[in-house]
Amino acid sequence: MKLIFFEIEGWEEKQARGKLPDCDITFTAQKMHEYDGSFGYDFDAVSVFVNSNVSREAMAHFPSIKLVATRSTGYDHIDIAACRKRGIRVAFVPGYGNNTVAEFAFGLLLNLTRKIYDAIDRVKEKGEFSYEGFRGIDLKGKTIGIIGTGRIGKEAIRIAKGFGMNVLAFDTRPDSSAAGELGFIYVNLDELLSNSDFISIHAPYNESTRHIINSVNAGKIKKGAYLINTARGGIVETKALVNALSDGTLAGAGLDVLEEERAIKDEMGFFRAKDGRTVEEMSDVIRNHILMRMPNVLITPHNAFNTKEALERILNTTIDNIKMFIKGEVGSKSFVA
Repeated sequence: MKLIFFEIEGWEEKQARGKLPDCDITFTAQKMHEYDGSFGYDFDAVSVFVNSNVSREAMAHFPSIKLVATRSTGYDHIDIAACRKRGIRVAFVPGYGNNTVAEFAFGLLLNLTRKIYDAIDRVKEKGEFSYEGFRGIDLKGKTIGIIGTGRIGKEAIRIAKGFGMNVLAFDTRPDSSAAGELGFIYVNLDELLSNSDFISIHAPYNESTRHIINSVNAGKIKKGAYLINTARGGIVETKALVNALSDGTLAGAGLDVLEEERAIKDEMGFFRAKDGRTVEEMSDVIRNHILMRMPNVLITPHNAFNTKEALERILNTTIDNIKMFIKGEVGSKSFVA
């Protein structure tokens, strides 16, 4: 099989070559949608990361591909409908960093509630050794609402229990056995929003979860709550988030993901794109800049996945997916199309 890995790092190349010795592999740091064709287009499979826009137009340059293997759990950067139309299989990584992402979520939460980032900044950047204005709040005894109780959500619940927190959860597919084992309660979304001191999102992004927190239900959030999102930006309506932070409904937010986050990396390209942008999409880019400048908001660059151990698991699972495809074993949970 002839395949190309996009957005690759040096250590990944060595490992992939060693585990796929019978494949003709090309590696490039380029994103798929920016690929300049320097290695040709005659590939049977492509492997991408989340920064590659695997659109119908991008795939049109590769007439022979039969597999897109993304090195990620999310696959909203891939045009699944276009893949199905062409008979291209899509493989993803169902779970790689349950603890990795959950730990990061609590890192954001602690930074917000104890003002750790601001305190470090004052000492290191300003040379002022003073705790004035940095009074925080405890997590113990508080209630956290977990939206999405899959692998990462359950790990977040375990961590919350370690802090002595009460846990409410919302999921369209409740896991009653996990609720009993871990000691949390399922409630409807409105009840979670109105009773949680902290809200942490761990749901996948799809049509049913898009803007699950929005301008209609944001007003039901308990006043003074904190929101953490390490899942996908589109799960929270940006306009509603800015308003909730501005009017004091939310005391703060820790965000590892944003709507239209790709535009932040290339704003000129975003606004010049020939496929057109809606007014709302362009407005969200502006709102993202508002969020960046809010003193009660911490934003990290989609970094929750980024540990040595998690990246190794991601690559190993991707290699396994490619091997399964070669063997014709495409019925596993790792294939979405």
